[in-house]
Amino acid sequence: MQELLQEQQTFEKLDYSEKKLNGREFIDCTFKHCNFANADLSRNEFTDCLFEDCNLSMAKFANAKLNNVRFLNCKLIGVSFTACNDFLFEVGFEKCALDLTDFFKKKLKKTIFQDCSIKEANFAEADLTEAKFLNCDLFQTTFDRTNLEKADFLTAYNYTIDPELNRLKKAKFSTNGLAGLLGKYGIDIR
Repeated sequence: MQELLQEQQTFEKLDYSEKKLNGREFIDCTFKHCNFANADLSRNEFTDCLFEDCNLSMAKFANAKLNNVRFLNCKLIGVSFTACNDFLFEVGFEKCALDLTDFFKKKLKKTIFQDCSIKEANFAEADLTEAKFLNCDLFQTTFDRTNLEKADFLTAYNYTIDPELNRLKKAKFSTNGLAGLLGKYGIDIR
């Protein structure tokens, strides 16, 4: 990966853990079984890329551009997406470990999280309008002044969301999730 621009490439079994990979552009690339744990991926541009079966835990994305980037079966534990460039920021996650991730103030409209573990993550002040949390574990995840209008939590579980601190107009919840919305009131829901 020495060239600054990579297009329509597939990268397999690369180990960039603890290394720097900065100032590069990847367009329509696929990363499979790669290790980016604790890597510095700052100032890179990823457009129309797929990360599959990769470990990106604790990777740094300072000023990185993620435009239409999909993560499938990846570990992203402790990643701060807050530092990513906001311009055209668009991501999607399926079967990923997103525990301890930070999405503070990120625009995540229509983002799909499917079959993910999102424990102790931070969505404070994020815009999750029309986002979908499909079969996701949201144990101790923070929603504070978050826009959750039209968001789908029908199959999500273990969440705690304060309706007084978040925007929930037309958000979807199952009756099984009522305890996560009313827990602070000390109501016995069975």
